[in-house]
Amino acid sequence: MALVQNPFGADISTEDILDTLGFFDDWEERYKYIIDLGKQLPAMSDDKKNDTYLLRGCQSQVWIDSELNNGVLTFEADSDAHIVRGLLGVVLAAYNHKTPADIIAFDIDDYFSKIDLVKHLSPTRGNGLRAMVQRIQDTARNA
Repeated sequence: MALVQNPFGADISTEDILDTLGFFDDWEERYKYIIDLGKQLPAMSDDKKNDTYLLRGCQSQVWIDSELNNGVLTFEADSDAHIVRGLLGVVLAAYNHKTPADIIAFDIDDYFSKIDLVKHLSPTRGNGLRAMVQRIQDTARNA
């Protein structure tokens, strides 16, 4: 089954997210923006919301599928929580439509540090964010 395309990594880059978050003075506004990012993530087909694509280690349900075409990885992802859909957008901006080598080389910790993200998440959300990154990086290593 073909992946549903999303704008992250193509139309919405890490630089776009960093620039936009830089306009906000407080974390309430940043959370709203991250939730709005999640609204730009198309819903995944219910057929894919199963154990094959389910990501373990998240407080919410998260599903991630991937496809390798012409040396480039594309990801489709969804969650049952609005903030997590937004976090998926933040992550996909870094990794979607990239080669496996680019995914592995990308300094995700530096990106999260620039956003000042991890310290503003609950421990369980932070674990879920790390699980998302790990799944995508593992996919790139195995591609």
